[in-house]
Amino acid sequence: MIDEVLLEAEEKMEKTVESFTGRIAKVRTGRASPAMLDSVMVEYYGAPTPLNQIAGISVSEGRQLVIKAYDKNSLKDIERGIYEADLGLTPQNDGTVIRINVPPLTEDRRKELVKQVNKMAEEDKVALRNIRRSANDDIKKTADNEDEEKEGKEEVQDLIKKYTAKIDEIAKDKEKDLMTV
Repeated sequence: MIDEVLLEAEEKMEKTVESFTGRIAKVRTGRASPAMLDSVMVEYYGAPTPLNQIAGISVSEGRQLVIKAYDKNSLKDIERGIYEADLGLTPQNDGTVIRINVPPLTEDRRKELVKQVNKMAEEDKVALRNIRRSANDDIKKTADNEDEEKEGKEEVQDLIKKYTAKIDEIAKDKEKDLMTV
């Protein structure tokens, strides 16, 4: 029974780390990345549609994104969607594709983004602690004796140490990536 609680807690912690990785992938570094445009919604035939569903996004140079619409008639809508997403990027429409030059980040902006990443890391560490608390409560309910309860709680503590270290490592890598000019 305790093994099930531990397995469930580990699954939740793994999902938290995956979620964190996905969220910080959207934080802009100095390089162009198609993930930067994941939040862009385009009004396509009257329905808000994610950009990556109506166009192919690629990186042509280190600092340039190229968006090739599957439907050429939607280029103006895509351009409007990028402006409305307020990403600080300026799309250039040449009639066949949209190019976006990603400007290099200033030192102040880099520090701001590092703070943002650290804040996200802290939020996800809180989520991990909440998972630990609920797992400990479940262990307390299902344990047959005190020794079993203590052993289960120690295993949960080992799990949280492991996943907190993963989040710290991912955040540190992203910080290094952000501060590299």
